[in-house]
Amino acid sequence: MSKITTSDYHSGGVDAAQLLQNMWLLYLSRGASGIMGLGRIFRRMDDDGSKQLNKEEFVNGLKETGLELSNADAEELFKRFDSDNSGSISLDEFLVHIRPPMSDSRRAIVEQAFNKLDKTGDGVITVDDIRGVYAVTSHPRYMSGEETADTIMNKFLANFEKEGTVDGKVTLEEFMNYYSGISVSIDNDCFFDLMMRQAYKL
Repeated sequence: MSKITTSDYHSGGVDAAQLLQNMWLLYLSRGASGIMGLGRIFRRMDDDGSKQLNKEEFVNGLKETGLELSNADAEELFKRFDSDNSGSISLDEFLVHIRPPMSDSRRAIVEQAFNKLDKTGDGVITVDDIRGVYAVTSHPRYMSGEETADTIMNKFLANFEKEGTVDGKVTLEEFMNYYSGISVSIDNDCFFDLMMRQAYKL
């Protein structure tokens, strides 16, 4: 793969937004299918298994993907990812900055779906929230008696938590991460909108 360097951008230094976009394009081109693949990349960069990336792990991880940075640009990018200024980058911070961007209209329809599922309005989706929304009666494993309704609903929620904290509570951030990965493969805004409306009966 050809190297991408900061000199490929403008001479006044790296454009952070452009660099971020090129980062996820690089990751996707390396087979990182959506946000789930990005989570795997984070774990590969996390050499000591601490679930936090220090500056060295972060910069080395970027270089391994073919992204060459000057020391100044690496420092700037690290600061941008380290939102809470803790000196390290958590998985959540990494995903928020690296996830593929969605248009305002797509974010709005995803948020609408989240709000429909979040019956209690407390900002998280739980099994109790989706009981009346997610019908399991026609699910083959429910019909065969292999799994209970709660088991199936918990598995549905786990889809949104694969790279975050799996606690049976799906946040808007996790929900948005999941659909940003799907959004990448759908070029047409109208089709994405239709898919969401049909899936959640919006």
